[in-house]
Amino acid sequence: MKVVILAGGLGTRISEYTKTIPKPMIKICGKPIIQRIIDHYYSYGHREFYIALGYKGKVIREYFNNKKKNKKIRIHLIDTGKNTMTGGRLKRLKKFLNETFLLTYGDGLSDIDLKKLYNFHKRNKKMVTLTAVRPPARFGVIKISGKVVKFFREKSSLDTGWINGGFFVIEPKFIDLIKNDKTFLEKEPFSLATKKKQLLAYKYNGFWQCMDTLRDKVILERKIKQKSYFE
Repeated sequence: MKVVILAGGLGTRISEYTKTIPKPMIKICGKPIIQRIIDHYYSYGHREFYIALGYKGKVIREYFNNKKKNKKIRIHLIDTGKNTMTGGRLKRLKKFLNETFLLTYGDGLSDIDLKKLYNFHKRNKKMVTLTAVRPPARFGVIKISGKVVKFFREKSSLDTGWINGGFFVIEPKFIDLIKNDKTFLEKEPFSLATKKKQLLAYKYNGFWQCMDTLRDKVILERKIKQKSYFE
């Protein structure tokens, strides 16, 4: 099954790195995050990857061109435009995607069981399945009476709702809902799929962490070291 990785965004919220390299090339515990994503899919038997390049795509291209080749893996590096939005990048890959495929962002890691995700999608026979996760807790909860703290509790991820964690399973006909390069995957296409009752959520409570900011990168590296994820 083909795996699409969106790897063309500007990554402005982590500009400490993205001034010189694209976000998917930021190293997490010594390895580019995009390589860790590929390794995870590879561990579930996936061998063909389509990487949608954009901002500083040359850096990603050079990395894979210079990397020692794994004959079992096919990596297609597709230029989808510097200013193309997430939906537009997927639409540009339409000609390659004629059967059920997997899609994820190039800046998040999880230990999700991809086989269970795929089976859930096929069992329910809808157009798109996204992985719903709970965002990592960031703040503690307190209640105050005057100046006195009456209640304190470290915030739990269970205090928040579900969010889109990426790791999609998609049927090719979904791409027809994408208008053009300016379309955000997460806006009109998903909204239309929702109205058609064709968008499902696979709830996942396991390890998941995105890398939007430098703080996220630090947290992600700490989690991987503590739990030995992807080592």
